[in-house]
Amino acid sequence: MSQFFYVHPDNPQQRLLRQAVEMIHNGAVVVYPTDSGYAIGCHLDDKSALERICRIRNIGKDHNFTLMCRDMSELSVYAKVENQAFRMIKHNTPGPYTFILRATKEVPKRLLNEKRKTIGLRVPDNAIALGLLEELNQPLMSTTLILPGQNVAESDPEEIRDKLEKQVDLILHGGILGEKPTSVIDLSDDDVKVIREGQGDISEFL
Repeated sequence: MSQFFYVHPDNPQQRLLRQAVEMIHNGAVVVYPTDSGYAIGCHLDDKSALERICRIRNIGKDHNFTLMCRDMSELSVYAKVENQAFRMIKHNTPGPYTFILRATKEVPKRLLNEKRKTIGLRVPDNAIALGLLEELNQPLMSTTLILPGQNVAESDPEEIRDKLEKQVDLILHGGILGEKPTSVIDLSDDDVKVIREGQGDISEFL
């Protein structure tokens, strides 16, 4: 049975974030709010927690996993960012975008796209997500919470609780959110490619 924390969307309670991070360090799978629906995440180095997320979402190793980062400096530790890409990311960060970039050696191999050696990275514009990352002091392995058979992100934490309370360890209730997932922008090559149009405006990348 999962724990359920009511977290203030603008001023997240520090004690709840500390408890959440302690659980993440101990192998928890956590559902938390972002600026584009709810996401599901776990510790960067936790293989078994990642496998649980793959089962919940019914995704395989070819899925583009995302590292949720606090800021641009953290993002550049885990990805190789050229000047043009850096400007584009900086202009749209924090925000509802996932950027596909070539990964550095800091990223665990199991999180990479096997063929292309890429990783998704993003900086969310959400006080709870950023507070969680600040307390964690490193990126969170993450993916949008889109359940099997659906094409929109889960937006209502009470409904998430009904569906997943026996499969996840913690749900952070940060209110009802929009259902649109992030816009996914591939900046791993010279050509900029829009992989998915979502919450973020894509006009700059066309």
